[in-house]
Amino acid sequence: MGEEIDAVHFSADDFANYQQHLQQENQLLADWFANGQLSSYGPRAGFELEVWLVDKSANPTPLNDSFLKRLDNHLISPELSRFNIELNGEPEDLKGHALSRLQVSLEKSWQHCTDVAASFNASLIMIGILPSVTDEQLVLKNMSNMKRYYALNKQVLAQRKGKPLKLDIVGRDHLTTQHYDVMLESATTSFQLHWQIPIKQSVRAYNASILASAATVAVSANSPFLFGKDLWDETRIPLFEQAVEVGGFNDAAFGPTKRVSFGSDYAKQSLMLVYQENIEHYPVLLPANYQDEASQLKHVRLHNGTIWRWNRPLIGFDEKTNQPHVRIEHRVIPAGPTIVDGIANAAFYYGLANYLAQLASPPEHEIPFSTAKDNFYTAAKSSLQANIKWLDGYTGKMKKLLQTQLLSNAEKGLQQMDIAANDIDYYLNIIRQRVDNEQHGANWQRNYLKKHACSMQQLTAAYAEQQNTAEPVHAWSL
Repeated sequence: MGEEIDAVHFSADDFANYQQHLQQENQLLADWFANGQLSSYGPRAGFELEVWLVDKSANPTPLNDSFLKRLDNHLISPELSRFNIELNGEPEDLKGHALSRLQVSLEKSWQHCTDVAASFNASLIMIGILPSVTDEQLVLKNMSNMKRYYALNKQVLAQRKGKPLKLDIVGRDHLTTQHYDVMLESATTSFQLHWQIPIKQSVRAYNASILASAATVAVSANSPFLFGKDLWDETRIPLFEQAVEVGGFNDAAFGPTKRVSFGSDYAKQSLMLVYQENIEHYPVLLPANYQDEASQLKHVRLHNGTIWRWNRPLIGFDEKTNQPHVRIEHRVIPAGPTIVDGIANAAFYYGLANYLAQLASPPEHEIPFSTAKDNFYTAAKSSLQANIKWLDGYTGKMKKLLQTQLLSNAEKGLQQMDIAANDIDYYLNIIRQRVDNEQHGANWQRNYLKKHACSMQQLTAAYAEQQNTAEPVHAWSL
């Protein structure tokens, strides 16, 4: 969750002080990696689900502050815009019926949020990009009331030397616009999966998550429209990258190093190299004044939280032992279309990534990082029809690769973690049917709009009606 900070405006001394603490904590973290002081517990699963608040006309409604006060739940927090909230799941050991337990937990939280939203004559929608949101609504007056977000906006613009953020996305249509704030980013809502792993497995798990990203974004695509334009199958990807387009130090601010990206390479000997890259290539954005012990790594963790790789290593602390652990945050999956679809996406990710991480011959040695990156962006644009390069010389459509290899790989990966057989069958069968009939959220939205020639508000309302049935998206009617 985005932790609040104590200020919006910062001095040169604030940056210097923060940098000093950051270097100290980074050295401490390096020692933990070198000395094996990070947790060997895992695997565990967790999630963050970002959702929209909408009114009776299916338009976004800016009331998250009042909503959250009435809700009063520490696991649910504001997102960048007043239209959005984030639901956080309690972690589960990845074994037995972990997946169905995650579903039950999320359904309980969702129902509570739905009840509170109804008291405001509003409702919730989980979707990558809300079709009915307009460019004119993504303005600073609709930013959530948190210093963290106002400070982030100020610092991003400072890094850009006052240049506006320009959106230029070429998909089925072509969209261009520009903003003098970071509010475009709030149009992207995700189902971010967390995978805590034993430290000895962390490098392989991170690289496997990178490799799996093309497949997970392909099966889960749910963001075809933005501001009335039909763009990528998962338009969240270019939107987020361009909405916070800030690079590295000084002259590199507009160079190839980006704060939202697929990353620069696989991990090699240790994930510590990612944290070292954070310091070497990215200036501090939010020099918060923390008084905590260095062992809490507050400065390292906040700095890492302002660098949005699509697969991001995180340092956390076990709630019982307070021992530091490593987990992977897999950020590529959009929210929705339903809770069961989300858990099915999680099952596919955990299974496929674990399978790849357990292979005797590391697949990252066969698939160059540049190919994994190309696969990802191609899949974000064309999902199941993307042309993919894979292991053993495979070149062809993502749909065929899923049907002939990746779904069975995911099944084996879940079996390796001792996930209950009926959970494996249930959730992966949802993905299988979605792939076979090519009806993920993005294709349903496009097909509904084509059939009914309706407005974006009507499309959003129809999507919400289907979502409320709790039927997985592959079974939705038009």
